[in-house]
Amino acid sequence: MKEQLAALRETALAELQGMNDPKQLEDFRVRYMGKKGSVTALLRGMGALSAEERPVMGQMVNQLRQELEEAVAAKSQAIQEALQKEKLAAETLDVTMPGKKEAKGGLHPLNVVLEDIIDIFQSMGFDIVDGPEVETDYYNFQALNVPEDHPARDMQDTFYMADGLLLRTQTSAAQARTMEERKPPIRILCPGRVYRADEVDATHSPVFHQIEGLVIDKGITMCDLKGVLEQFAQEIYGEETKVRFRPSFFPFTEPSVEVDVTCSECGGKGCRVCKGAGWIEILGAGMVHPNVLRAGGIDPEVYTGFAFGIGLDRLTTTRYKISDIRLLFENDVRFLEQFD
Repeated sequence: MKEQLAALRETALAELQGMNDPKQLEDFRVRYMGKKGSVTALLRGMGALSAEERPVMGQMVNQLRQELEEAVAAKSQAIQEALQKEKLAAETLDVTMPGKKEAKGGLHPLNVVLEDIIDIFQSMGFDIVDGPEVETDYYNFQALNVPEDHPARDMQDTFYMADGLLLRTQTSAAQARTMEERKPPIRILCPGRVYRADEVDATHSPVFHQIEGLVIDKGITMCDLKGVLEQFAQEIYGEETKVRFRPSFFPFTEPSVEVDVTCSECGGKGCRVCKGAGWIEILGAGMVHPNVLRAGGIDPEVYTGFAFGIGLDRLTTTRYKISDIRLLFENDVRFLEQFD
């Protein structure tokens, strides 16, 4: 039995030496020290020995069992340390490597220009107001001196709805509401979406954006209007920008003007962008018509005011040299990424 113990010890330790997997080690423990293991079988075979031999052989078997248990524990720790080292090596980070750029969104070009415009006019004391996109005929037309039989209605192909409602064709409707709600002095800016039944092409869309401005107080003149618009134009296009007024007609202002600025591309010398004129039209403006003041409950004998309307889409395409307005609405990521 001593020879059997020696052979078993030598075989077990040699087998244990080449192991490097936790599952193999567990199988080894069961085969040698489990209920049906080789060492356990030796203990069960002690009954065949004489009374004198049993204590000696029992001690030898227990020593072998203890030696194998300690060897298994040591091997288990070595295997765990090796696996941990291998895992750490696989997860090692090179902190000197440049980081991966995370994809992120950015403001739409319309929003970029809108925020710039709002900042400019807020610095001049303007409040920002909003109004409903679904409007009544009264606020969209009648309160702005455009009665039902007025020819100006033919200039705006309107989306009409039931019960006298319509999709607003101009953000001036918010100005009419504000005049009813506030007393002068009034200084407001009204940005928002507007709707007209236009054919879709490179310069037209049935949905576009306007920014209306309104100032009402005692003693307001065209000089005040030009001063405000000159500051706006110089903030947007540069300090050398000049402003030019041309006579025009709008039913809600009198007198009315079209406002041009010197071409930012050529500085007024003439180029393909301004079609050789040296000037680019950017908005319409004028002194608020007395009928509009009366509709808002304001006495035109005491107060005067001016109003202007900026086409946000046109201003954006001009600023970024975008040739087709449809690009602003198609949500093409390749286009929008240029403005991140």
